[in-house]
Amino acid sequence: MDRKTFILTGDVKKVMWETSWPAVAAIVLYGINNFLDAVFVGYLINTQALAAVGMAYPLSQIVLGFGRLVGTGAGAAVSMWIGENKQDKLYNFFGSFNFLCIFFSLLCTIPAYIYAHELLAMMGAKGNLQTIAVEYFRVTLIGTIFWIYGLALNMLIRAEGKMKTAAKMIAVGLVIDIILKPIFISTFGMGVAGAAWATNCGMIIYSVLGIYYYAKGKSSFKMNWKSVSFDHSIGRKILKLGLPEMILSVMGVVQSIIIFNAIAAYGTESDISFFTVLNRFFLFLLTPLFGLMRGLQPVVGINFGAGQFGRARKFLKTYIVAGVAILFPFFFISLLFPEQLISLMLPGYSVNSNQIMDFRLFFSVLPLLPITVLALSYYPAVNDSKKASFLVFLRQLILYIPLMLILPHYFGVKSIYWGSALIEVIVGLVTLFLLKNYQRKKVEVSLN
Repeated sequence: MDRKTFILTGDVKKVMWETSWPAVAAIVLYGINNFLDAVFVGYLINTQALAAVGMAYPLSQIVLGFGRLVGTGAGAAVSMWIGENKQDKLYNFFGSFNFLCIFFSLLCTIPAYIYAHELLAMMGAKGNLQTIAVEYFRVTLIGTIFWIYGLALNMLIRAEGKMKTAAKMIAVGLVIDIILKPIFISTFGMGVAGAAWATNCGMIIYSVLGIYYYAKGKSSFKMNWKSVSFDHSIGRKILKLGLPEMILSVMGVVQSIIIFNAIAAYGTESDISFFTVLNRFFLFLLTPLFGLMRGLQPVVGINFGAGQFGRARKFLKTYIVAGVAILFPFFFISLLFPEQLISLMLPGYSVNSNQIMDFRLFFSVLPLLPITVLALSYYPAVNDSKKASFLVFLRQLILYIPLMLILPHYFGVKSIYWGSALIEVIVGLVTLFLLKNYQRKKVEVSLN
């Protein structure tokens, strides 16, 4: 049974398992890599370097945001075209894909490198902290083309439903990154720049493996992978379907700018280090969910393209239940053992009772997140990216940014944690309402 037939006709739970566990494993490894990045910098250099990397890291996510824009948009389109059996679109889309990757790489690298000091100042970095953060950020920018192209290529391979192949590529790149980090940081004495160079090396390998996959004709469809000619209709579709991911990345950076400035204004450098490791650990716990998100997109897209709307919806429900089941153990561990987790991430850090409460509040929303995160993958896969964009705007622009500007002024650094939890609850409930309303409308349309 080929991959397309398996996704269209196979048992729902079996399809979910086969398409998700490799993506979950790969994304978990990616989360471990991010977590170890903070651990290596904290242990091998110092907490000031950790704070600097924490401030620069969100800016580097803009680069990955462009990779997700192209990769998610092209992946969603490819999944639908596979379901619809549109071979002409599948053959020609690579020209627009390659063009967009190159264009966005140049768009990111040049201005960000020139204005790195100003960008880190916006994050609230000052003095030596700013100098260290700029050093880290500029090195990551040198590898921009590999960050964008490698990620986008891997998302295309996932769009075919070939999760194991994509996961192996991610694993190779990340293992190289993890091995090189302590060597570059300590052995070669490169400091934070060494951590960034290690990541760049991993991304280069990541990109080469993706290019090799398509160059050797291993894809399930024929394509002109060398083309760099932009087709307006294909390009528009890629940008339209990938836009929610890009908005999420950009708004996430804006959110980080506001939060780090608030901590810098109302807290201490120690508070910055605390939030950096807490946020990294939170993202690490979400990595299985991001894996499910990547597994859901091709499964829903291919079924939707083939006209199997009810089956696509059934997959969404199954994935949400799986996401909640996966996050529950992490949820309980975070609530029961916050002090031990903080000590593991920040050796020698003296945590107080208020910070333990902040930690628990921040992690209390974990079981609700599968609804929101998986909806962001579901809507573009069913050619309805507007709803995904709305959810991103609601969370970031309407709620997060205004509240994080206002709350710390009146309630201090603590409000960042309970305010974040409140926002996730509101967005989760709105998402649940939209999904139920969407299902009702689909039923009405089918009856008519």
